[in-house]
Amino acid sequence: MKHLFSQKSGFYILMGALILLNACQDKTEDPAPVLSENAKVNTWIQTIMDQAYYWLEDMRKPISLESDPEDYFESLLFRPTDRFSVIFPDYQELINSLSGVTKEAGYEITLARESSTNNNVVAFVTYTKKGSPAEIKGMKRGDLITQINGVRMNLDNYRELLALRSEAHTVSLFRYNQESANYVALPSVDLTTAVLSENPNFLDSIYTIGNQKIGYVVYHFFAPGIEGQSTRYDDEMDEIFAKFKAEGINNLILDFRYNGGGSQSSAVNLSSLIAPGVTDKDVLSKNKFNSFLSGFEQFKNVIIEFENKPENLGTILSGNRLYVITSSRTASASELIINGLKPYMDVFLVGGVTFGKNVGSFALQDTENPNNKYGLLPIAFQSFNKNDQSDYSNGFQPNVQGNELSQPTLLPLGDTNEFLLKLTLEQITGIPSPDRLQLIDRIDLGSSLENQTRFGKLIDDQTKFKLNR
Repeated sequence: MKHLFSQKSGFYILMGALILLNACQDKTEDPAPVLSENAKVNTWIQTIMDQAYYWLEDMRKPISLESDPEDYFESLLFRPTDRFSVIFPDYQELINSLSGVTKEAGYEITLARESSTNNNVVAFVTYTKKGSPAEIKGMKRGDLITQINGVRMNLDNYRELLALRSEAHTVSLFRYNQESANYVALPSVDLTTAVLSENPNFLDSIYTIGNQKIGYVVYHFFAPGIEGQSTRYDDEMDEIFAKFKAEGINNLILDFRYNGGGSQSSAVNLSSLIAPGVTDKDVLSKNKFNSFLSGFEQFKNVIIEFENKPENLGTILSGNRLYVITSSRTASASELIINGLKPYMDVFLVGGVTFGKNVGSFALQDTENPNNKYGLLPIAFQSFNKNDQSDYSNGFQPNVQGNELSQPTLLPLGDTNEFLLKLTLEQITGIPSPDRLQLIDRIDLGSSLENQTRFGKLIDDQTKFKLNR
């Protein structure tokens, strides 16, 4: 069967503590003690972890039940093996963030050391979000930020300065001039923040080069939609592939360089548009649970199957090959697609080694205690493909390596001269670029993407998981 439980939009998963009362209890016994708010929350956390935590046998002993819930949760985790389980102060904010709804200025950055001879740090704008304050103020991909609120970023202070981006702030910008081959200072930009609904379907294009017709999709995270439009983004992806099919493309490039993961259901949707000849009887992946849950028949072999998609174009792709642009920020649900499609086709990677996350979570809330606003994302399962392969905890190695920071500037996404897209197009056409730029040795210090709630997440949003009461 396709799913073991009923499908449900969103991420609402009913979990709660089960309190057993002895029917024969002596009426003269003292009443049960009244728990503090922290103790109530921590009891709920413990109940979830005792049943759902993937590393159940390795779970640590808890600290005091009166502890701060975030400290209590952390005390249970099997660190450093478990790099991913997290607790959030507000479940609804967690769900909004997973759907791309956040308060921000609307630009993402990649950090680099300016030079090996000094401690200065620079931030390259990787993309701006549509309708955001950053886009409205004219910021563009490739712009270079050196100062925030008038303070120069360096190895000692850049983390503190970047934290200021959550509120109104000022950035000092430089923009690359192609003619002079230098960065030129721009006026400082004052930025406010706003609540944005980022659409993960960032860009799609079709390129005709010789006898090759190439579809290109930039997809930034996995989310089916937003509240009130629960399948909006998946539906838009279907429309993109319907257009590709109508135009008769024979090659496909997925740009996952900034895709840190997200919803399992959206990964199923996208995979179902690509894998050749699959139906809802074919296996995309398998979720394997801990020793406790695996003791129940319905958790012994949870199969995630493809969907029937009329827009599927797998059979028309040349050489049964899919091209994927990757980086160290390609994680989780993105890696599920790479791993899940490998038994069905040649998945050819261009870029960097992926993040390496083959485990996933449920998004959990306490439905019985209205005072408990916390949301949990404990690791609850490991993901395998059809052939029971899950050996990518250290990431997938690219077939062709490339680092966009090795270029003087970041050209617009979709520009055929943009470094990683150009490398991929060369693999498709067999025509090497005559004007390959000299590579620059820059040290990557991280990305704002890694601080997003959705980064490194694989969320099972297809299973309604409910404990007995």
